[in-house]
Formats: sequence, C-alpha cells, structure tokens
Amino acid sequence: MAPEPFAMRPLALTMGEPSGIGPDVTLAAWRRREEFALPPFYFLADPSFVAARARQLGLACPIETVAPGEAVAAFARAIPVVPLNAAVSAEAGKPDPRNAQAVIEAIARAVGDVRAGAASAVVTNPISKKTLYDAGFQHPGHTEFLGTLSAAWAGEQARPVMMLAGPELKAVPVTIHLPLAAVAQAISESLIVEVATTVARELQRRFAVPRPRLAVAGLNPHAGEHGTMGDEDERIVRPAVARLAAAGIDARGPLSADAMFHPHARATYDAAICMYHDQALIPAKTINFSQTVNVTLGLAFIRTSPDHGTAFDIAGSGKADPASLAAALRLAAELCRNEAATTRAAAATPAK
Repeated sequence: MAPEPFAMRPLALTMGEPSGIGPDVTLAAWRRREEFALPPFYFLADPSFVAARARQLGLACPIETVAPGEAVAAFARAIPVVPLNAAVSAEAGKPDPRNAQAVIEAIARAVGDVRAGAASAVVTNPISKKTLYDAGFQHPGHTEFLGTLSAAWAGEQARPVMMLAGPELKAVPVTIHLPLAAVAQAISESLIVEVATTVARELQRRFAVPRPRLAVAGLNPHAGEHGTMGDEDERIVRPAVARLAAAGIDARGPLSADAMFHPHARATYDAAICMYHDQALIPAKTINFSQTVNVTLGLAFIRTSPDHGTAFDIAGSGKADPASLAAALRLAAELCRNEAATTRAAAATPAK
C-alpha cells in the first residue's frame, strides 16, 4: 500500500532524557495544541511514565497508546504515545543511566519510522550526553548519532550541519562544540565550502528559498582588518567565499560579525555562516529565544529540536516553556511541505 501524502503523516517526537523537561514540554504543548497550531505528532515513550509525569505536573492529559498510523486520528482527543520496548522509570531532575537504552531506542525508532514512511520527520527532545556516556554510548552526541543513522539509510557518509532557525535569523556555525582556542586550527577552506554548500542546498529544497543568499562571517574582529588582526580571514575565509561564488552560490564575505546581525543587515541574506558556536548561537538566541529551532541539515531526513537543554533544575515543576518545542514541531511540518512541493516541481519539470 502506498504511504499517505508526505505532509499528512505525523511527526515522530522522541522522548529525550526522561528526567529532564522533554516530557513536560511535550505534555504542555499538546494541551495547547490549538493555540500553538501544532501538526499531529506521536510521542515515542513509555505510556506509564508519561501518565505518571502528567499526574506529577497536575495536567489533565489523556494518553492513548497507538501505532504510528493511528496517531493522526488520535491526536485531537489524546496525546498519542507509541510505546518503546524499554521501560522507563525516571524521577524528574535525577538522570539515571538505566534509562539510556530507552532514550537511544526512541531516536532510532523515530528515524526508522520516517524511513518506513510511517512518519514525516523527526523532532527530538533534549538528551543528556553524560547520562548516555555513563551507559556506554559510543557517539560524541545526539547529532552524530543521527548522522550515523542517516548514513545507514542513504548509504553514504553524512556531515550533519547545525542551523539555528528563527523567524528573523538563520545562523549556522561551521565549527560547533570546540574550545575557542581550537577554532582557528579547525576551520579550513574546504570545510567552509562544504558547510555553506549544504546550507544553500537545504535552503532551496526544504526552506523554499529559490536563490539563497549567504553572509559569511570572518573569524577575527573586523574580519581580520585585511590581515592586521590574524590572517585566517584572508587566507581561509575569503578563498572559500570565492569558491562558493564560482560554484554559483550567492555568498559574500568575510564580513565583520559585529555588524552582521542588526535588522538592516539581516534583510540582505537568508542565512549567516559563522565560524564558531557562539558567533552563531548568541545572536540567534538573543533575537528570539523561544521561537528559535535547532535544525540539522545534511541528513537523509528532516530533524528539528527545541533550542534548549534538559533543564533538570525545573523538570517536573510545571515551569518549563513549551514554545520552542512547539516551534520545532511547526517548522518540521513546514519543511516537510516544502520538500514535498520541491520534489513535485522537480518531477514536473521536463528534462533538458
């Protein structure tokens, strides 16, 4: 039987770290589903655990155990939960490595469901890497694990690219979780070109931007002041921008990062390519923290996530704000629709 139209399939939402706020924001977002205009999703979790957390939070939240194909029909009346094989016993605010297998299973199951056509995209709640490491997890982090799953799906190595996508800014760090002292040695012309090329492709395919414009930040203050404050911008960044332009990508830089993020500057580009983590994430989260979404580009599937962490200190208290998760769910559905439209348009275009 052919799968339902792409945009009609539910989103697969992972449990994330059960001792954190993932379950809290999931329950709160579902209760406000009409206010947030949420697309249908199902929650990959232990139904008994979800019910217990709802009681702890004092939320009247009906829970319905479903298969992925039943989630859309159930979504209006109950939060659809697709049960994991691994049981979950988690106390809010107290991570336990015994739950690591369930966390990992939820991620792998979500990707498998998209691959099988049962779900349209993966939305992930935050995880605790230390808890997974304590249980023997072999991947550096969440995104790297998703990259491995993507490679198994597509049959080729994936290079996941992080984008912080908000209503007013899309920012991409070329290097991510590195000490600042290591960034200058880590950036290279080829890495910048690879990341920016992925961004341009994904902006066209999934964000419906027909001719993406990229603003490439310099590494050093004032983009190096023509080599007087470090030579990396002239030696590495400028040649990378030239290669992008030669490949037909509308890219400019290196630009002084201190002048890239005011409203007039943001109107001139579709995404900012930044050299390191905080150069991208500080402006993205400052401009609109609650509506900014972590999107992983370069995968065989669509993946979004809220831009916050596990917040153990407020888990189970009812204080967690579900706005970023709601934004991640809405954006995942929008990317699905855009990708489906792009695919249809490509199929309808006569071959030259």
